[in-house]
Amino acid sequence: MKGAGRVRVLVVDDSAFMRRAISTVLESDPEIEVVGTAGDGLEALEKVKSLDPDLVTLDIEMPRMDGLTVLKHIMKEHPLPVLMVSSLTTEGADATLTALELGAVDFIPKDLSISLDIVRIRHTLLEKVKAIAKRGLRRRAPTEPKILTPPPKRKFEVVAIGVSTGGPMSLQKVLTKLPADLPAGVLVVQHMPPKFTKSLAERLDRLSTFEVREAVDGDEVTPGRVLLAPGGRHLRVRRKGEVEVGEEPFDALYKPSVDELMASVAEHYGPWGIGIIMTGMGHDGRNGIRLLKRKGGYIIAQDEASCVVYGMPRAIVEEGLADAILPLDEIPGHIYRLLSPRSGGYTC
Repeated sequence: MKGAGRVRVLVVDDSAFMRRAISTVLESDPEIEVVGTAGDGLEALEKVKSLDPDLVTLDIEMPRMDGLTVLKHIMKEHPLPVLMVSSLTTEGADATLTALELGAVDFIPKDLSISLDIVRIRHTLLEKVKAIAKRGLRRRAPTEPKILTPPPKRKFEVVAIGVSTGGPMSLQKVLTKLPADLPAGVLVVQHMPPKFTKSLAERLDRLSTFEVREAVDGDEVTPGRVLLAPGGRHLRVRRKGEVEVGEEPFDALYKPSVDELMASVAEHYGPWGIGIIMTGMGHDGRNGIRLLKRKGGYIIAQDEASCVVYGMPRAIVEEGLADAILPLDEIPGHIYRLLSPRSGGYTC
């Protein structure tokens, strides 16, 4: 993609089958060109230097040099977007979150028990590669916060967050800046497979000043607690103060679904709910946010400059649903101002 050409990708995996499978899927899209492959970490570093790709897909477990070490070298010596290819295991989830902290932009899961799993996630892989390569690692000029609706003077009871591509590190930046005495419960849907959400919740819990855990059916929504939707299951509000975790609707495009969470917040909390849409592809959350907006909820969208992929927030902004459009770093402070009586955020 140097200039206006195709996205140039280097595929790195120690499995010859996976290298072929990923390459075949990528080259099925006329906007993508696989410029090379590598079977181990040292070969990957050599080809990063010689081929200068737009993006690298990188396996974690490899001979001679593992993927995390390769990633450290890339970020230090030849920074470019890296998409991790991660096994659906607890170990794979932990390593993937470490990779995201080291600078990887996102990941795609591979199920080692299903040899053709890469074909099943074809659409996700292609869309992620093109969206991430288009943005690159360049820092966009920061934008000023846009407060389109003055913060209302009422006591909000719940904060619901929806996020996808680029979400784990964005969530970390938001949640770790919120105070332990946050006077509202927080519900989060992050598009991730099972095991990954549990690892993410555990990591955020270690880094935050309040409790963060993967939600289970019947959990209470209480101040100072963050409930994260488990991968492969929906998180919804059953009644004010209580959540349900389940598989219905079975035909939802995403599981967990941001739309399902936001629609349930609209139903049970209405004007006492805050809905936040952060970085991610597609438009999951738009329908639920529309309902929450109609019920008087307050809506925040992350701005384009600070998003890894400006898809989900764009859908909110373009429909005129956002009350505030904020850089990522401004979101924690705005949440606190909305919730805190000390800052004049509400009157009892």
